[in-house]
Amino acid sequence: MTEDDPSARQLALPFAYVPRFRVEDFIPAPSNAEARAWLGRTADWPGRRLALYGEAGCGKTHLLQLWAERHGALLLEGPALRGLPELGGSPAIALDDADAAPDERVVLHLINLAGEMRRPLLLSGRVPPARWPSLLPDLASRLRATTAVALRAAEDPLLRALLARLLSERQLILGEPLQEWLLARLPRHPAALREAVARLDRAAMAAGGRVTRAMAAGLVAAMSGETGEGSEKSASDPSTREPVLL
Repeated sequence: MTEDDPSARQLALPFAYVPRFRVEDFIPAPSNAEARAWLGRTADWPGRRLALYGEAGCGKTHLLQLWAERHGALLLEGPALRGLPELGGSPAIALDDADAAPDERVVLHLINLAGEMRRPLLLSGRVPPARWPSLLPDLASRLRATTAVALRAAEDPLLRALLARLLSERQLILGEPLQEWLLARLPRHPAALREAVARLDRAAMAAGGRVTRAMAAGLVAAMSGETGEGSEKSASDPSTREPVLL
């Protein structure tokens, strides 16, 4: 069996991609500087509570997990929060995607319990907590009183570094010219870069080889069609720069 044999390409087995949330994998930038500063002074949080917010892929989860590890916090995920968890001896609490929790009463009880036990609580969501929909007046009041810090629009150097890191994590080799070509044509936010690299990984695996210019061109055409935007608009129109990063 040779490398050109189609059956050889079938040996490439897909492995689940697991994002890494290590300190060395986070990319510091001006757009996340305010959030990093607040996370570095937990003792100064008003009411011992803070919320990070920003669009998908902006780095909220990465920062939240780093903070949780540093403080030995109980790490919770909003969509999986079905009941009030046992806090045990955890000195802090981190609730990722808090705005996606299925039962807002549990979120209210968690906020109250954290306050009573004087434990810092870090939340994350897509928008400021004051804008989270809530039918419970007590919860709405507590959310409005929560200090909220935005993760802002990613700068070009951040997007460039993120693309290189995502490719490296999946062991995809793209020359710098092709990376720059992609950056000029893809929607300019981290969630789009993550999706693009995932698709390139699948395409290269299916082809049993490396990423080609043709694959990249097909990807750009597909993603431009899905967003309803031409590649030139995506590259130059500031309106396409959604407030996301990592």
